[in-house]
Order: sequence, then structure tokens, then C-alpha cells
Amino acid sequence: MESTHRISDQHPLRMFFTILTEKNFYEQLGWVDHGVIRYVADLLADFSHADRVYRFQDRDGRRCTLVSEMLRDAESGSSGVPERDVHRQIGDFTLFMMGLFPEHLARLKTRILVSGGDFLLDYVKVGKRSYRIVSELPEAAGEDGQDEAPLFRKLSDHFELCVAGLGCIREDLRREPDTPLDRFRERFLN
Repeated sequence: MESTHRISDQHPLRMFFTILTEKNFYEQLGWVDHGVIRYVADLLADFSHADRVYRFQDRDGRRCTLVSEMLRDAESGSSGVPERDVHRQIGDFTLFMMGLFPEHLARLKTRILVSGGDFLLDYVKVGKRSYRIVSELPEAAGEDGQDEAPLFRKLSDHFELCVAGLGCIREDLRREPDTPLDRFRERFLN
């Protein structure tokens, strides 16, 4: 079961993230790839709502908050969600967390007695692998019918660069008071 709350394409928050992503990817990274920039901006807008970050639920209706849970479901097929969607979520989640909330990952890795296995995971390797799997699955066409395989190959091949771009965006957002990401951090990561 999954949540599908999505911010509309015309929403000011989506436009804000598009401008911020373009600025940082162009100026800070020198990377002008409109497809990747659009994807990252859309990810930021969509993930400003916690239901999109923690999109999937287990059989008991609890949010899947650990990548290890998502990987288990993807490998076993037990979630009832197509493998492509689970791996895309894993790639998106790891990219988002690595770029915007690295302190959460650092805290997670210091908790040895964690109930799940995320403290053992290398989010970069997992994210790259998941995006690569998405690019290789036969149903690589997006909602608009376009072949998304090249986009997900780029996300996999340049995962670290995307994380760096999100780190630049993070620094810009730190200068802004009371952003949706601040509220997300307060509500779900502390």
C-alpha cells in the first residue's frame, strides 16, 4: 500500500525548488542537464510532504522508514508494489537523505542496536544500484510514455554529483527561515 499525495505542477513550492535546483546545479556544479535538474526539483517538491518520503507501508499499515525494509520488499516482492516503483523509491529516498539530511544518517550509523539494518547500508551504493535497476527494467517508460531509462542511468552514474547538488541546495535552504524541510526534520528525523 502506498500514499500518492503529490504537489501540483503549478504549485509555488515546485517552482521554488525548480529555480533553486537550476541555480545550484548550474552555478555550483556546472552541470546543465535539464532532465536531471527537473527530476531533482520534482523530488524536492514531492518529498516536502512526508507521505511521499515514506511512501510505502508494511502489511500492518506502518510506514516503511528504513531502506533495509524497502530492499527486503523489493527483493521478495512481498509489498505488492512493482519492483520498479520500490527501487525508484529507494533511489529517491537515499538521494534525498544523503543530500539534505546527512546528519540523520550519521546518527543512524552510530546506533548499533537499531531494530533495522540501515546502519550497515552504504546509501550511495544502494541508491546507485536502485536507480540502475530502474533503468534496466522493461517498464522504463514514464507516465507520459517517454523512455526514462537514460534519466535513471544518469542518476545512477552521477549519484554522488546529485548528492553534492542537494548539499548546495541544503545550504541555500539553511539561509531561509521555516522551510518545509525544517518542518520535516523536526517531525520525522529527531
